[in-house]
Amino acid sequence: MDRKKLVLLLGALVVAIGTALAARSMFAGASAPQAQAAVPAQPQGPKVLVAKRALPLGTIITADAVGYQLWPKELVQDAYFVDGEADMSKLLGTVVRYPITAGQPVTQGALVAPGDRGFLAAALGPGMRAVTVAVSEKTGVGGFVFPGDHVDLMLTQTVNGDGDETGHLSAAETILHNLRVLATDQATESATNDEGKTIVKPSHTVTLEATPKIAEKIAVAQTLGTLSLSLRSLADSQSDLDRAVAQGNFKLTDGLSKDAETKMISKASSAVQDGGATYTTGGDVSRFQSRSLSPKAQPAAHSGDGSGAQAPAGPAVRVYRGQAVTVTPIEKFSNSMDKFTDMVNRAQSQGANGVARALPSATAASMAGG
Repeated sequence: MDRKKLVLLLGALVVAIGTALAARSMFAGASAPQAQAAVPAQPQGPKVLVAKRALPLGTIITADAVGYQLWPKELVQDAYFVDGEADMSKLLGTVVRYPITAGQPVTQGALVAPGDRGFLAAALGPGMRAVTVAVSEKTGVGGFVFPGDHVDLMLTQTVNGDGDETGHLSAAETILHNLRVLATDQATESATNDEGKTIVKPSHTVTLEATPKIAEKIAVAQTLGTLSLSLRSLADSQSDLDRAVAQGNFKLTDGLSKDAETKMISKASSAVQDGGATYTTGGDVSRFQSRSLSPKAQPAAHSGDGSGAQAPAGPAVRVYRGQAVTVTPIEKFSNSMDKFTDMVNRAQSQGANGVARALPSATAASMAGG
């Protein structure tokens, strides 16, 4: 094959390849266009405060409970908290007055701040009551009890004997455990100084959260003696939860959300414990105090011989001679027999004549003693 034909063949091959590529490109461009996802239009407006999750009545607002979100300008109301206008730090610690669903804007009327009217009622759990007890610097842990702490309640009293008991008994008893402190005096939050440090000062009253039945027990306890607070450790909540799980008193329901599960665990660990009271008496502290009340002396009994004479307390020997009855206490009778035995023993050492002489006198001595 000459060179001319070879060049024509190569040129035809190049043209064929170009035509094939052009045809492929044309068919690919004619295919149906791919659908693109529609991008939702972002609302044009300010950011307002909304609930990140469902906030039931009584929920305390924390940083992870709410957040700012863009909101249509025409739907913004005056009651909304707008970013740049509201102080987020002042909203933390407030309590939800009405239930708020997730994604719903938080209004100013839905939150109540510490010190505002209705705050204490909103902070109470469902079915719970607020009851106030009087304390002093000594019975109130020196002022180191603050709202939100948990305490045990101790009753100190002096029990006076009655009925068949005499004397008195000093005792202290822990009657309730794990009570939540709602307020000290009229403050529902801790006061701080200019440096941000908590101000510690003795309180005159402490308001506690309790069930209706426990509130009744606290009211009665205040009339029995002196009530004192015992501050609980923060680690006790986990210990109480572990104990409840071990005893089978707490079980998580399947299918709960993380928020509902957290709330259920928190409620179980902070539940008030009524029962299992411990106590200490004066005898446990000092050897000169008693551990229990002493029985009162029994009423005097009559001898039964019709003479009206008092019968001796304790065991006795009754000797009947016709209609006459002689009652001799065992102790006195035993002393007389000891005298009789001693005289006989001395007489035996003197021989038979000594025994004969000693018997009449020993009998007379025992009769005189009886």
